[in-house]
Amino acid sequence: MKKILDNDEKNSSLEKPKLSWQATFAALKHRNYRLWFIGQIISLFGSWMQMTAQGFFIFELTHSPAFLGYVGFANGIPTWLFMVYGGVIADRFSRRNIMIVTQTIMMLLAFILAALTFTNIVEPWHILLLTFGLGVANAFDAPARQAFVNELVPRNDLLNAIALNSMMFHTAAAIGPAVAGITYAIFGPAWCFTINGISFLAVIYNLFIMKFQPTTKRVVNKSAIKELRDGLKYLKTQKIILLIMLVVSFSTLFGLSIATLFPDWAVKILHGNAATNGFLQTFRGIGAVLCSLFIASLSRFIVRGKILITGLISLPIFMVLFSLNSSFIISSLILVGVGASIIAINNLSNGLTQTLVSEEFRGRVMGVYSFSFFGFMPLGALWIGMLAEHFGSPTAILINSLILFIFVGVVWFYTPKLRKII
Repeated sequence: MKKILDNDEKNSSLEKPKLSWQATFAALKHRNYRLWFIGQIISLFGSWMQMTAQGFFIFELTHSPAFLGYVGFANGIPTWLFMVYGGVIADRFSRRNIMIVTQTIMMLLAFILAALTFTNIVEPWHILLLTFGLGVANAFDAPARQAFVNELVPRNDLLNAIALNSMMFHTAAAIGPAVAGITYAIFGPAWCFTINGISFLAVIYNLFIMKFQPTTKRVVNKSAIKELRDGLKYLKTQKIILLIMLVVSFSTLFGLSIATLFPDWAVKILHGNAATNGFLQTFRGIGAVLCSLFIASLSRFIVRGKILITGLISLPIFMVLFSLNSSFIISSLILVGVGASIIAINNLSNGLTQTLVSEEFRGRVMGVYSFSFFGFMPLGALWIGMLAEHFGSPTAILINSLILFIFVGVVWFYTPKLRKII
């Protein structure tokens, strides 16, 4: 009888995972992750409303593509100053408490921007200053947020949770900008900023009511600088993680940065308005959601390295196609492909990093990983904004796509190991 049971268990363990809706949303069966998912998707909806409205508002105030880049750069300066140190903080203190503080600061900054806009005293430098403040909060929030997922689900559901995080982010990216464009056109930008401020209450409240099992507190007997050095020494030995971070940096710098030009593209190329700008963001978000669902459903079946490289190859192809047309419908359809390509790169890069890193160094490594994303966003925004100012948005996007093609060729020929990672 025992032998039969042992054989049954063996067969069960060898049984391949089945594709199902339950598998697609496996992480949601855990209470803390459900609270996180609900709170974050509400908050992100508001954040995308503000980002979309703020970009068009800045363009209306200045009529300058370069100033769009300056705003992105102001948001990213704190990343260079604080984000790697934020990874040390994420390893030393409660990640939940860190996020309660940072999310509260972000909420207050949104309300300040709304108040300045409602009273018609807002100036471009106000937005630059508030954007810088938002960047400071994000520099400490992002490493804690990236590492926090590991506390919400068991290891076997970690990849699914990361994929659902991407789906959550880009579902908000698909809906928020469209609603922002309509709200902006009817009620003005101040209401977009107000809605964002209110949306932070959902994630802050849900963070408060999460329940965790008691854990042994990590003993810290080193200075923060020493811990940072230890983390960087560990990372130096992880060649694959370093390669993944390089891929994220390049794709962010020369790929994701095209979103900076959407307000300019909506007005000058498509002859539209704030609603047009919102819909461009929305279609990019739709592509990202579809790709996130694909990865969440097939995370146990796919060779992740191959999908990552596929996204890296397809991104500059879609960018070239986007730069060569002036049709709203065609632009929107191409942006679905752009969104899917970007999420294939970022989702799988995040998942691979999270599974390869040692728990002892998770916060510090995710701090550097977050830096490879958030640190290069402002540089990309500044770079493409200046290119567009001198040569026009289509040429700026075409130049970026050509640089990405060269990078893809180097990765393909000199790092074949990346394509084989499962």
